[in-house]
Amino acid sequence: MDDKKTKELMAKCESMKNDPALMKECKVMLDTMAEENVKMEDDPNQDYTNMAQNISSEDVPKVLDMALKIAKSGKIDDPKIKIAAERLIRTLEPL
Repeated sequence: MDDKKTKELMAKCESMKNDPALMKECKVMLDTMAEENVKMEDDPNQDYTNMAQNISSEDVPKVLDMALKIAKSGKIDDPKIKIAAERLIRTLEPL
């Protein structure tokens, strides 16, 4: 995904961060990450279960950023995680 598209997704996410459908997809992705025990390189000690239970609109852009990293990552190949990340991204498309 190119930088322009990433910036557009992040901007749209910022404007929609209170949208219940977007919040739900973020929660699904975080729950899936917790179930599959995924670790992100830049935040290996994050408790995704806790984050999912206490998600706020301020967390939505951070979760989208994680989804974008997962979608392009060659290191994370768990299909459940990839699908959850792609669903979250698609919630914000088409731009």
